[in-house]
Amino acid sequence: MPPSGSSAHDWRKTLRRRAIVVAVLLASWVAGIEARLVYLQVVRHADLTARAEKQHMRTIDAPAMRGDIVDRKGRVLATSVDADTVYAVPSEIGDDAPAVVAKLCGAFGDCSDKERQALTDRLSQRRPFAYVRRQISPDQSQRVAALNLDGIGFIKESKRFYPNVQLAAHLLGYVGIDNNGLSGIEYTYDPQIRGKKGTILIQTDAKRHAFSRFERPPTIGATVELTIDEYLQHVAERELHAAVIEDRAQGGSVVVMNPHTGEILAMANEPTFNPNDYRDADEIERRNRAVQNLYEPGSTFKIVTASAALEEKVLAPDALIDTNPGVVKLAGRPAITEDNHHNYGVLSLTDVIVKSSNVGAIKIGFKIGTERLSRFVGLYGFGKSVSPDFPSENSGIVWRPEKMTESALASVSMGYQVAITPLQMVSAVSSVANGGVYMEPRVLRAVYRGNHRYSVQPKTVRRTVSVDTAAALTQIMEQVVLRGTAKRAQMDGYTIAGKTGTAQKLENGHYSKSDHFGSFVGFLPVENPQLAMIVVIDSAKAVSDHGGVAAAPVFQRIAQAAVRYLGIAPTINAAPPVLLAKKDETPIEPTSDVTGADPRVSLVADGPPGTVPDLHGMSAREAIRKLAKLGLNAHATGNGFVVAQQPEAGAPIEPGTICQLTLTRQVTHP
Repeated sequence: MPPSGSSAHDWRKTLRRRAIVVAVLLASWVAGIEARLVYLQVVRHADLTARAEKQHMRTIDAPAMRGDIVDRKGRVLATSVDADTVYAVPSEIGDDAPAVVAKLCGAFGDCSDKERQALTDRLSQRRPFAYVRRQISPDQSQRVAALNLDGIGFIKESKRFYPNVQLAAHLLGYVGIDNNGLSGIEYTYDPQIRGKKGTILIQTDAKRHAFSRFERPPTIGATVELTIDEYLQHVAERELHAAVIEDRAQGGSVVVMNPHTGEILAMANEPTFNPNDYRDADEIERRNRAVQNLYEPGSTFKIVTASAALEEKVLAPDALIDTNPGVVKLAGRPAITEDNHHNYGVLSLTDVIVKSSNVGAIKIGFKIGTERLSRFVGLYGFGKSVSPDFPSENSGIVWRPEKMTESALASVSMGYQVAITPLQMVSAVSSVANGGVYMEPRVLRAVYRGNHRYSVQPKTVRRTVSVDTAAALTQIMEQVVLRGTAKRAQMDGYTIAGKTGTAQKLENGHYSKSDHFGSFVGFLPVENPQLAMIVVIDSAKAVSDHGGVAAAPVFQRIAQAAVRYLGIAPTINAAPPVLLAKKDETPIEPTSDVTGADPRVSLVADGPPGTVPDLHGMSAREAIRKLAKLGLNAHATGNGFVVAQQPEAGAPIEPGTICQLTLTRQVTHP
């Protein structure tokens, strides 16, 4: 029987209500989804995009390739080589981390328990990237590659390499694992040497599996050319090491300079270290004694005292000084005596320096006074940093004139109660060799950027003493070597000026009775100084720790090798004739004062590099004239016309080069 009318109406009404409810629910659901989409796609769009990129992309910095460091002749002292770094994608390794670590450590062959545990922890994390070990050896790289492990890969990194191992280690410094300079020239000029870093982009899927890798390689930094000479550096280190071993000394330093330009040709320290494995060396071995360690100079500082007396016309070189009875007594301190309790009697100022009289130096200092002596201490660069190439340089300790007592004046006059570095001392004496003009000591010679070479120009700092005073001091210092305390520095064929020094070491606030600094500083040849050098030996024990015995022979051995290598002609009884190029020489005058000056070097672009001309077939006069135009000297043997020359034609011109010419009467024509 069909439903009644009221029943049909109720059914349709119920269905309609239910449809409306469902429609409202569906509309609300759609509206909610749309609202959520609007919120996510519009309001949170930037944030979610960044989070997605972070989850699916990993950017790793690739360290920049450092530029080379070369000596003055272009020989490589530090370079960068490619080394494999092992990385992992932990998300691909998962629960196999302990087994993977075991295999990796077996390939490395030197994992410690601590490293093994740390590596297991790193590889157990759900990350897209983790370092396993950086800059491994080629053998280790081959063994890891042979494992063919999933989730393990290689990237190339730049590793610093010092081909000469310990040579100039303190000067060059070293580089950390991230290719940043940590010491020495590597640190000082890190912004120039470092270059620009590269980028490695790794993309992963939703399960963090890497599926894409993109590399933008790093760029190489600038090449830095130093003033040092690799051979002279080797000689200085060899002789210093031999002396320290022979004398059973604690250490020592040698600095060799060109007094006319301030260029440091060699800087050696003992003990030394291998910058390729700098972590294996302790702080004492890595310390650059020549610029960081302070010492009391002793009698070498009497050069400052004598120069103040001469420059201020307080005393002349032949002025007489009574040192009787060989003792100076001052209130509040023990009596000051001569070495070995000598009594030299009446001495000239010259002989006070020649015999290194403490009493004579003190009496000279008393005549000069605190204000004038302090002024000359400052003029010679003591108590301040002297070179921009050594940020770690110790400025030293000197007395302020208003606080210098009579006792302090006596000590300073003979080289005590002042603390200096070997670099400061050799730079001061170099100014005497340079006619009284102080040149800024430097080790940076040029920087190469692209195809351009930017050279560092010599910097005149100030005048220390007049030309006449410098000449008088030079004559006095020459007598020290000829008949004074530095006879062991003498060399056949060469005149040498210098001064010895022996000073007690200050340990725990007291002067040691057994340990001394023995030093010798000087220059040669006297007529036209080409080299200035200081040798400092710390606590020699074998024979004598006096400067004339411990340090002067080291100076002589290094100087002998240097004059042969550099072609510096003998000045005493020279056998072959030396023909000198005629040059216009003008005295160097100060152009700026160090006070307030910019500590950074200025770089000036060079012109086209000069080369040695072809002199074959020329007469001696023609060859000399041609070389003179280039500012070169000649050393000729034989008569007639040039048949051989050294350096060969086309070789780069080096400052101070002496061309060796062989002449004969017979010339073969083509």
